[in-house]
Amino acid sequence: MLKLSYMETLYSEKERSCVLKQLPGLLLPWYDRCKRTLPWRENTDPYRVWISEIMLQQTRVEAAKEHYIRFLRELPTVEALAACPEDKLLKLWEGLGYYSRARNLQKAAKIIAANGFPETADEWKKLPGIGDYTAGAIASIAFEQPSPAVDGNVIRVLSRLLADNKKQEQLKKMFADELSFAYPEKRRGDFTQSLMELGATVCTPASPLCLTCPLFSLCKTKSDALPIRKEKPQRRKFYKTLFVFCNGTRLALYRRTEGVLKGTYGFFSAERKMNAAQAEDFLRRAGLKNFALGAPLEHTHVFSHLEWEMTAFAVYTNEDASRLTLPEGENTEASFSELFYAENTEIEREYSLPSAFRWAKKCLIPIR
Repeated sequence: MLKLSYMETLYSEKERSCVLKQLPGLLLPWYDRCKRTLPWRENTDPYRVWISEIMLQQTRVEAAKEHYIRFLRELPTVEALAACPEDKLLKLWEGLGYYSRARNLQKAAKIIAANGFPETADEWKKLPGIGDYTAGAIASIAFEQPSPAVDGNVIRVLSRLLADNKKQEQLKKMFADELSFAYPEKRRGDFTQSLMELGATVCTPASPLCLTCPLFSLCKTKSDALPIRKEKPQRRKFYKTLFVFCNGTRLALYRRTEGVLKGTYGFFSAERKMNAAQAEDFLRRAGLKNFALGAPLEHTHVFSHLEWEMTAFAVYTNEDASRLTLPEGENTEASFSELFYAENTEIEREYSLPSAFRWAKKCLIPIR
């Protein structure tokens, strides 16, 4: 790694503007040679661009690829998305997390289906789930508007390039303002993508490939010292015990009506950690008489702002779990009466079972 050099003479305000105006000439040829082949780059249809940008929020590129292809196959137009039943939509979104993105997609799709696609970033920002970055990305890539899309990749590239050690929230607005004057007359969408691509593949968070960077001669930092990393707030921790009720090849589920996984399905859970003896006692107090309890399986599921410490038990019984009664003093996310049974194959085909619950199926004796 090269030594930090931003303690040397920094760019003046005038020089800073000149540097940014040089970016298209340096980045576009590099982008033509080095860009990754990605399914959403096949064309700049606004629907395709929009779907990809929403999927890529807080999701790695490799994880999004197959989901994107499947999503477009099932919902090829904005009209199809607007009319899609919510269960099918969330099943298509399964594995991407942050399910509110999918619900906001559909809300926006209904508006677009009625009024047409917006063309400017300001118009896009009026739609549900669209912030500054996403609006800029869609407006520039799909409509060739000079609209910057400043995400973490772009902040990283420009903070290092200009040796700017301000806080990231300050840099986000500043870079958006400065970049708007650097956009070329043509290939504005490619310029937006070239900045993103550089941050994703060369100017990486750690160990950047400085010697291969097309901006090497202009960069004041040439290291991974910037941007200043934000302190992440400590996540809130919750303990849960999951009961995977199994009757032959049928499993008991409930539909979540609130919280981070609203609209998806999960297994019954009590809001505390239990060992096998405590789990058995809980079930007997709930009214379950004849059952076999599987071995416990533990898992930690991490969200951006909270984490769940979870223990799962398979509960093999022919009794109907939906008829049980919650023992006094216990807290659960759902009542027993909300449970319903579905074949395992049906769950895989039709019900969105997010990764926060999907792992618990491993506690079962293999079922078809």
